[in-house]
Amino acid sequence: MYKKRYLLLAVMLLTTIFLGCAGIGKKSDKPIVLTLWHVYGGQTDSPLNQIIDRFNETRGKEEGIRIQVTSVSNTNTIHEAVIAAAKNEPGSADLPDMFVSYPKTVLSLPDKDILVDYKDYFTGEELNELIPAFVQEGMIDDKLMVFPVAKSTEILFVNRTLFERFAKETGAREEDLATWEGLFEMAKLYEKWTDDKTPDIPNDGENFFVHDYHFNYFQVGCESLGEYFFTDALQGGKLAFGDKFRKIWEPYADAAISGGVWLRDGYATEPLRTGKSIVSVASSASVLYYEDIVTYENNISEPIEVISYPVPVFEGGKKMVMQRGAGFCTVKSTKEREKAAALFLKWLTEPDNNVEFVVKAGYMPVTDKAFEQLSKVSGKLESTKYRSLYEAISKTKEEYTFYVAPQLPNYLDLEMHFEKNVRLELSRAEEEYKEALQNNEQPDKEAYIEEAYQNIKKAMQ
Repeated sequence: MYKKRYLLLAVMLLTTIFLGCAGIGKKSDKPIVLTLWHVYGGQTDSPLNQIIDRFNETRGKEEGIRIQVTSVSNTNTIHEAVIAAAKNEPGSADLPDMFVSYPKTVLSLPDKDILVDYKDYFTGEELNELIPAFVQEGMIDDKLMVFPVAKSTEILFVNRTLFERFAKETGAREEDLATWEGLFEMAKLYEKWTDDKTPDIPNDGENFFVHDYHFNYFQVGCESLGEYFFTDALQGGKLAFGDKFRKIWEPYADAAISGGVWLRDGYATEPLRTGKSIVSVASSASVLYYEDIVTYENNISEPIEVISYPVPVFEGGKKMVMQRGAGFCTVKSTKEREKAAALFLKWLTEPDNNVEFVVKAGYMPVTDKAFEQLSKVSGKLESTKYRSLYEAISKTKEEYTFYVAPQLPNYLDLEMHFEKNVRLELSRAEEEYKEALQNNEQPDKEAYIEEAYQNIKKAMQ
């Protein structure tokens, strides 16, 4: 009887050991299937889908885990879908196991506790491998709810082909794009240069510069000059409109009212692709959408060279740049499924896998070890556009401080309201200023700059 008991215990022990080593999803015949909504590329041509396929066929297969991408969209669409699902709105889809979002989506949830705290599945040592600023952005209520797998930053993109034509006739220099002051002076020069090319058509100068997010320009600009952009979050998270805000408003509004800045809606990639502007500040991931040709309104196309630089800084200010790029959120379910999601993210942020993914998508890796590999890999890229981008990204990491936006409940509302009003006010001022010029008047540009400033300040109160 004792021998039988010992034999039974031995069998049970071996069975337990076997099951423990068999992988997360191998305790049953069917693998754990985790659904995912993400934003990286198109539904049929996504760099993340490609690397997920490799995970499913390798580590995922070993562990009994399969990642199933059910939607590839953009962060705004995912934001709306996640909020609708969390509120159980009629017609909304069920939440996936994982989705990619910014912290502002989490802050908008009716109940943030539906999301996993990754600190339950990653050791302190594992989290310390990640770049601190990237982890910090995903911390909400002292919980890591948004996990970084790839980060973008803002980059200065230049259509060098058209810039060189402009420089040849005006003496403009690419190195002057290193400061905001230099860039905006150049924007006014470019508008005049293009206007002078058609003397029979007055005031038809073209835009030189386009910024994807005016909100980021002002936010990072103020912070880089040592001034808070926001008031105390406890007071509702309003805009401070301090002295430094006014300082960075002046050159921006001056260039915009002169006609040197693109003020229409949409992403910065569009005017660069059509020759409507030749310099942009946009997410590093925009490289996916910048083509090696430009197509003008008359349908004539020509090849161009797009190069990258770190974003401009203000004279006397710190080198600071917005960190961008959403992260992964995991919806709470069972411990086994949550552990499977964490395992996938650990695999995706291993240096080899992380670098393979980011160089195809225009993003930055999330660990120092991966950055070390990135410098070696980027130099071997065939595309000069991508090589230039990663040279700029490497320089950005070495010289700049990554700015982390505050987690204000009304951050998204402030951003959208500010963007809309800045574009509308400066567009209105530009139109009135150009009309006055056309009527042979002598308009006071400073008056237009001041009026637009006061209107923006009033609109944001």
